[in-house]
Amino acid sequence: QQNELNSFLWTIKRDPPSYFFGTIHVPYTRVWDFIPENSKKAFQQSHIVYFELDLTDPYTISALTSCQLLPQGENLQDVLPRDIYRRLKRHLEYIKLMMPSWMTPDQRGKGLYADYLFNAIAGNWERKRPVWVMLMVNSLTEVDIKSRGVPVLDLFLAQEAERLRKQTGAVEKVEEQCHPLNGLNFSQV
Repeated sequence: QQNELNSFLWTIKRDPPSYFFGTIHVPYTRVWDFIPENSKKAFQQSHIVYFELDLTDPYTISALTSCQLLPQGENLQDVLPRDIYRRLKRHLEYIKLMMPSWMTPDQRGKGLYADYLFNAIAGNWERKRPVWVMLMVNSLTEVDIKSRGVPVLDLFLAQEAERLRKQTGAVEKVEEQCHPLNGLNFSQV
């Protein structure tokens, strides 16, 4: 039952009330039907919405991309053990080969092509830090590829907030997400 679901919505009792809603970084279509009405209603009634990061800001996207890169002059081949690097390279070649069969007719109808999608996700992979390559590889599955083109829940809500002309903001800076991940040593990754 919808009304029995855990809403991941907390109310901060004040006048007017504030709400804190826990999101997940998955295509919104995977979770939207399971978000209880109280959460959707709180969003609709709000005038100001803050997100973890502002995923509609080109600077945020650019900074996220930059923070994933190894220091200038370094490549993944320089930092990974040779056997892991070779396995990774073969796996990515396999993914690139399989992606056309993983694409949905709807994606093709929207002009998404496998080569473009592969480059959008894995382009410049040899310059990325190992932790970001690990996260990238984890997202290169058939199920994830089939849902590409559908915004993650955070981005969907941000786009909705903009469409509804709500004031928006972010509670974190890119650096606050990047530095902890980039600080992991190789054995932790």
